[in-house]
Amino acid sequence: MSNACPGTIAHAPVEVNWLGGEAFEAGRTQGPSIRIDGNGQTAPSPFDVLLAAIATCAMVDVVAILEKQRTPAQALNVRVEAHRIDSTPRRLASAVLHFSITAPGTTIEKATRAIELSVTKYCSVRSSLIADATVTWTVQLQT
Repeated sequence: MSNACPGTIAHAPVEVNWLGGEAFEAGRTQGPSIRIDGNGQTAPSPFDVLLAAIATCAMVDVVAILEKQRTPAQALNVRVEAHRIDSTPRRLASAVLHFSITAPGTTIEKATRAIELSVTKYCSVRSSLIADATVTWTVQLQT
């Protein structure tokens, strides 16, 4: 029996193993894994991993868009600031992605457009979040 929804494609299964305490190891079967710590003491917490997933998903798109603009990135960093709802479940309320980009030849307008396209159109992680969790961004070009 399949749990697939019409019009969807399957994603490779992810397996999570409990290591003891609040420590876990997660990854695709037979693939690389990451360590996750429920309280964020020895590894990123589940919420940290969510924020990193939003940032890296957007970064993948931004790198590709800048390459298509013929202004490839030489360096890219994103600092994520987030707010959580105070009550349980303490879900994401909002996040700001602060992009720092080194991409010779690009303009602030082109870099901002690349980020906007990523966050609002292409990033599947962002699109998977609850609709009222706002995600915004800033951009700073480095020389």
